[in-house]
Amino acid sequence: MIYLELFLTFLKIGAFTFGGGYAMIPLIQDEVISHGWLGMNELYNFIAISESTPGPFAVNISTYVGAEMGGVFGSFCATLGVVLPSFIIILIVAKCYEMFKKNKIVAGCMVGLKATVVGLIASTIVSVLITVFFPEGFSFEHMISFGFLSSLVILALVLFLQKKKLHPILLIVVSAVLGIAAGYLGEFIGA
Repeated sequence: MIYLELFLTFLKIGAFTFGGGYAMIPLIQDEVISHGWLGMNELYNFIAISESTPGPFAVNISTYVGAEMGGVFGSFCATLGVVLPSFIIILIVAKCYEMFKKNKIVAGCMVGLKATVVGLIASTIVSVLITVFFPEGFSFEHMISFGFLSSLVILALVLFLQKKKLHPILLIVVSAVLGIAAGYLGEFIGA
């Protein structure tokens, strides 16, 4: 039963998400949490892993959630579910490209979808920032904690390095190394 549930859930996510991986995070969050498959922090860890590993975000996150819930076959079912709608839609669009390209209704729909995607991405950014930086809510004690301050320093450094056009792979490696170092330092100083 879990295999069918994984397939159908990720089929729905794949079918009703426009704009790529970031735009699907709110829907993934609602579905995964409502099914009780993962907690919020565990989901955000999966999101971080999915973004840090090669491949499309949707495939990575569905594979991880599927594997967590149903092992190898669960990951296959979830991944198939999330990619099947896109595959079918792309085949249809490729077949009818000229008709879609000139259709004013489709062009208008795309304008509306672009705005929605930006809103979904912005909502995801705010949600992730709140969960990562304020897991126990807003408090002055938390804002001066070692974990919060080290996260801000790492974020600022990565943003600076990104502006210097450091390769994204190196940014991921640098942030991972800094995060590991901050974790060990935090344990060492008892923070």
